Amino acid sequence: METILYFVRHAESVYVEGKERTRGLSEQGMKDSLKIKDILRSEYIDVFVSSPYERSIETIRLLANEQCKEIHIEEDLRERDIGDFTPATFLKAKRDVMVDFNKSFPGGESSIVAQKRAIEVINRFIGTGKKIGIGTHGDIMTLMLNYFDKQYEFTFWESTTMPDIYKVRFEGNKLIEVTRMWE
Repeated sequence: METILYFVRHAESVYVEGKERTRGLSEQGMKDSLKIKDILRSEYIDVFVSSPYERSIETIRLLANEQCKEIHIEEDLRERDIGDFTPATFLKAKRDVMVDFNKSFPGGESSIVAQKRAIEVINRFIGTGKKIGIGTHGDIMTLMLNYFDKQYEFTFWESTTMPDIYKVRFEGNKLIEVTRMWE
């Protein structure tokens, strides 16, 4: 039985310190959410789930509304909190936690812990034969893909854009194909 997951990395959002959960999309992000709707319109998604972060929800909202579907919020799809990585740069800290899956910074989450919580959500959908639209983030999306195929690591994360779309096909619980849909 084929199941298809559509990982939709959120569109552009203006960073506001302390507003991780509530910051929405920028003007460009809203325009890009229209493009996402156009790209995925003919895929006829059965179920929409999202990180609880507003920017992820807003990125898939127009598509879900057009298809008259509710967006189910999944707390465990939230972005990984990397913690206090000073004095390292953000990029170095991100590389460190993606190279060593057990590493975490004070107040942060290791890759293995973040991956485990997100995969518990994803595994509920694999094998259902449905098409699932997932509002997500670059880091947690990379970790979810990495669970099924180790080639999805830091370099992949670095190559993703905001927004981005990956169509991920499973036959039973086996990953068959990953196709980037965002241009």
